[in-house]
Amino acid sequence: MALLNFRKREKTGFTPANGQVEAFLKDYSIEVMPRTAEKVEDFRDLLPAGTRVYIAHIEGTPIEDMVATAKRINAEGYPVMPHFPARIIKDQKTLADWIARYQGEANVEQALLLAGGVTTPHGDFHSSMQLLETGEFDKAGFKRLHVAGHPEGNRDIDPDGSMKNVDDALRWKQKFNETTDAEMALATQFAFDAKPIIEWADNLAAAGITLPIHIGIAGPAKLQTLIKFAIACGVGPSLKVLQKRAMDVTKLLLPYEPTDVVAELAAHKAANPDFNISHVHFFPLGGIKTNATWAIANGGASTTPANQQG
Repeated sequence: MALLNFRKREKTGFTPANGQVEAFLKDYSIEVMPRTAEKVEDFRDLLPAGTRVYIAHIEGTPIEDMVATAKRINAEGYPVMPHFPARIIKDQKTLADWIARYQGEANVEQALLLAGGVTTPHGDFHSSMQLLETGEFDKAGFKRLHVAGHPEGNRDIDPDGSMKNVDDALRWKQKFNETTDAEMALATQFAFDAKPIIEWADNLAAAGITLPIHIGIAGPAKLQTLIKFAIACGVGPSLKVLQKRAMDVTKLLLPYEPTDVVAELAAHKAANPDFNISHVHFFPLGGIKTNATWAIANGGASTTPANQQG
């Protein structure tokens, strides 16, 4: 049974009420894990053609499962971008092996490089910058490399709550961008309040960091689920948006939808075309089907091959 017949929905001529949101959601991407991907009968019933699908690599997931998931999703017509978490990669030999497997078995040519949520590194690497320095991705001819961005900081990187180390890393990545043939961009942690996101993005531009930003947005989910993930992932100031909602009894039991944050960002982008947020990246915390349904209802489409976008 199809979970959601996107192709049928596409023929209805449904027109979203907010053209700014529709434009902002164009070429959005979404994240899955092998265990969540297994629950999807066919991604073509959920996602527009060309949607970039990130595959999250959680500690303990065998590389064989990651590659098999990438191969399956790629075969259904979607460019896949697996995570390469530095702290669970033992050494350069392991990194080269992973790259070779992804390329040889799943036709992968994109990667998201990040430190990973592991406190103690499993081997030689502790940061995405070290992975880039190996030269393995350039040697393999990867066309696109994304690196992490943190609109509200990251306590693992800056325990004092500042943005110093995060910002230093972004400056390094901006400089690396000048040395690689791969297209680079920032893929960020999710946040719930547009204003701090806009301020962060503008500050990056002012500091000369011009990498396109793919802003992380949490998909529709139960409020309690989002609060749990937000605390676990270290989401900071915008967590107050959820906490305020939780205090409103009339909204407590209603599912959260990212309508407000997306609409505000979309309006800002429409008014400021040079705004450096170029794409939306969804974290489907309430389920892939739920997220896909919301995106389609709001005009989200990926009609241009995602690996050709910024």
